Amino acid sequence: MIITIITFIIVFGILVVVHEFGHFIVAKKSGIMVREFSIGMGPKIFYHRFNGTTYTLRMLPIGGYVRMAGSADDEDEEIQPGTPVTLKVSNHNQVSSINLSKKQTLFQGIPVIVTDSDLERELWIKGYQNGDESSVKKYSVDHDATIVESDGTEVQIAPLDVQFQSAPLWKRILTNFAGIFNNVLLAVITFMILSFVQGGVSTNSNQVNPLPKSSAARNAGIKSNDRITNVNGTKTDNWNQLQVAIQKHPNQKIKLAVNHNGSQKNVTLKTDSTKANGKKVGVIGVKNVLDHSFTAKLMSGITQTWSMTVLLVGFLFRMIMGHFSLNDLGGPVAIFATTSQATKLGLSGVLYFLGFLSINLAIVNLVPIPALDGGKILLNIIEGIRRKPLSEKVEMIITFIGFAFILVLMVLVTWNDIERYFLH
Repeated sequence: MIITIITFIIVFGILVVVHEFGHFIVAKKSGIMVREFSIGMGPKIFYHRFNGTTYTLRMLPIGGYVRMAGSADDEDEEIQPGTPVTLKVSNHNQVSSINLSKKQTLFQGIPVIVTDSDLERELWIKGYQNGDESSVKKYSVDHDATIVESDGTEVQIAPLDVQFQSAPLWKRILTNFAGIFNNVLLAVITFMILSFVQGGVSTNSNQVNPLPKSSAARNAGIKSNDRITNVNGTKTDNWNQLQVAIQKHPNQKIKLAVNHNGSQKNVTLKTDSTKANGKKVGVIGVKNVLDHSFTAKLMSGITQTWSMTVLLVGFLFRMIMGHFSLNDLGGPVAIFATTSQATKLGLSGVLYFLGFLSINLAIVNLVPIPALDGGKILLNIIEGIRRKPLSEKVEMIITFIGFAFILVLMVLVTWNDIERYFLH
């Protein structure tokens, strides 16, 4: 259990960091201020500011985010009239830091009760200095000033010129797409590493090798490099078809058509079973044949990522066309359960799982639901067609609907996963 938990945190952490780093680096290159890069969610453990960005590590090791100035994720604490703050003023008589937190004190800070402020356009703050309500003092705020939020996290203010919406449309589209691109790149690299770790690349053929230990296939006389061309009357031209055909028959007798050195023979055997995605599936104890050439290993990242993308897109299309079931989806509970299975297969199992999840995350994020990257890109495209952005109110409503849909779906999927993996 401990190994599974550690593996789950590492795999999930890699996926999130790589995805968010895509948004982060492209936003930076596009002139969009990244106010915070967070690993984890919830209360912060510590933070460090570097080159205008606050890097935080938070308590819950699931998820993370990039907080771009002016984006939907940038929830600024509004400084209401009457708010007590402490101002740090530079030698140029400009405010360099605004402290809203009681957890931190600014050295030689000026206590002010705020009456009004503008930290986006004209960059100033007004208030009563040292409790003197006889006059209101106006302070100029530096463009690169920071604000210490109530939880003690120090981030830069977000002037209008460095906000997300101020960037050209094509740069915003690239920024929204960058997380998806990074997950595809991670899948390519992971599958390539996997090929070198396991010593070869799956040929996706119906040619098989029995596992070294006793198995249904070995006991039935199936030899190395035999081809299984038919399972219970179902033609199997490749490894994927062969897997699906066998998995349909856990602990059942099946008839196989086996090609051995060009001669055909029929084999009847009883399958074993294992659990996958919370349900029993049939296995006969064979693995697919590997291509051991260096070129195949080097190119495997691209070829395996492409093959898996085609399968997943086809699966997603079938779901959209009406073959939808909650059992076809999996949330954190399902990922954790599958992590347990992957760790039993060692490094190869974990690498395959990481690549599989990464390309899954990329494809899911392309779905045009407003809360996802695909939805944001769709809104960008609509803006390009209209030659003006949607109103803030309309965009907020659309985004809220998207978040609500995902939240409801996640609750249903999580409960379904709990029933599948723990209650049955």
